[in-house]
Amino acid sequence: MRRSTATATAAAVTVAALLVTATGCGGGSADGAGSDSAPGELTYWASNQGADIAADQAALGPELKKFEERTGIKVKLEVIPWSDLLNRILAATASGQGPDVLNIGNTWSASLQATGALLPWNAENFEAIGGRDRFVESAIGSAGAAGQDPAAVPLYSMAYALYYNKKMFQEAGIEKPPATWDELVETGRRISGGGTSGKWALGAEGANLANNIHQVFVLSRQHGGSFFDAAGRPTFDTPANVAAVKSYVDLMAEARIVAPGNAEYDKNQSLQDFAGGRTAMVLWQSAASSFKAHGMKEGDWGTAPVPVRAGAAPGTAAGVNSMVAGINMAVFKNTDNRAGALKFVGFMTSDEEQKILNRTYGSIPPVKAAQSDPAFADQDLTVLRDTLATSAAPLPQVPEESQFETTVGTAVKELFADAAAGRPVTAESVRAKLAKAQQQMTN
Repeated sequence: MRRSTATATAAAVTVAALLVTATGCGGGSADGAGSDSAPGELTYWASNQGADIAADQAALGPELKKFEERTGIKVKLEVIPWSDLLNRILAATASGQGPDVLNIGNTWSASLQATGALLPWNAENFEAIGGRDRFVESAIGSAGAAGQDPAAVPLYSMAYALYYNKKMFQEAGIEKPPATWDELVETGRRISGGGTSGKWALGAEGANLANNIHQVFVLSRQHGGSFFDAAGRPTFDTPANVAAVKSYVDLMAEARIVAPGNAEYDKNQSLQDFAGGRTAMVLWQSAASSFKAHGMKEGDWGTAPVPVRAGAAPGTAAGVNSMVAGINMAVFKNTDNRAGALKFVGFMTSDEEQKILNRTYGSIPPVKAAQSDPAFADQDLTVLRDTLATSAAPLPQVPEESQFETTVGTAVKELFADAAAGRPVTAESVRAKLAKAQQQMTN
C-alpha cells in the first residue's frame, strides 16, 4: 500500500510522541530490559531487499532454517515493503506489539534510538556477536547518534549508482554513461524524445518517501545546501534546498525524461521497467540481484557513479553523489528471547552469512573479513565500494531524521504528482512545500 500524506504526517507525530516516552516490543520484563521467557522462537521483520517479497522469502528461508538447525530456535519471518516499514516499526513501538529482531534503514538509527525501544549495542552485546572491531567503522557510524552506544548492527552496506541499459544506449548511439546532470538530461532526451519514442530515459520512485529523501539529500549537498544546521535544526526551505528539489522533480516536469506514471511508483516498479527495456537508466542502491530476478543477464547493464553538477570537484560537497546507504539489524530492548536474539544477530553477521546474504542482494558486507572475499570485486560492487569510500555522505544522525523523511519525502511526492498532472512546478511552489514540511517539524 502506498503511504498517504495523512499516514506520513501521523508517522511524524508518532515519532515526536515516542521521543518523550516509548514502550518496547516483543514482551520482556517490566523494566524493559528483556528476558529469556520464550527461548524457542523469534519473530524477525526483514526489509524488502530483493525484487519482491517472495524473492526475499526464498533467499532468507534456507538461512533461517540453517539457524534453527544449529540453535533449535525457530524464526518467524515477515518481509515488509519499504513503503510500510517505518510506520510498522513506529506502531509496534507505541503499542508494545512487535518483533524480537528487525531490519531498519541505517538513516533511521538515531530516530529509533531516541525512543529508547532498541537494545543498545554496548561492549558486552558486541562481544556476544564477535566484537565491534569486526565491522567497518563507517558502517557503525550510521548506527546511531555520535557519543552513544549504537542502536543497531550493520547488516548490508550500500551506495547509490547509475545503472544503464547497454542495449538501449547502443541503439541510441550513446557511447558512455553521463557523468553530469546536464549530460544525463541530454542523453535522456536522445532516448525518450520527451516520451514520443515509447521509451523513457530515467526511472524514479516518486511516491517512495525514503527514496525521495536519498535523492534530494545528495542534490542538496551538490548545491551547497543542508537540510539541518549544525545544531540539528531543520533548514528545509533554503534556496539551495529549493534548487535541489526542483532539479530532481524537473527531470519529469521540465526535461521530460521520467515517465509521468513514475509519480505513483513506491515499490521498486522502476526496476521492473528497467529490466523490461522500458527505461534506460535508474538511480538505485545495489540493484543487480533485482535485475537478475526480472530476467536480465550479467552484461545487460552497466554501472557508473551517480552524476554530479558540471565542474564539481571530487572530494568536495559538490562531488557528493550518494548517501551512505545500508541496512542495520536491531533488537527490541524488551524482547522475551534476548539470548536468542543476540545469537540470531551473531549468525546473520557472521563471516559465512555475510558472504551469502550480500552476494544474494548485490550489496557490500559491512564485516571486514567478508568484504575481502573475491566475490565482491566485480564491476558493480567496485563502483559502490569506491562511492562509499570517496564520495558518499551520511544523512544527518539526528532524532528527527525519520520525521524529515516523512515530511520532506511527502513534499517531493506531492511535487511529482503536480508534474505528472501537468501542473507547474515552480521555485515558489517548491519553497512552499518545503516551508510547510519545516513547519510540521517544528510545531
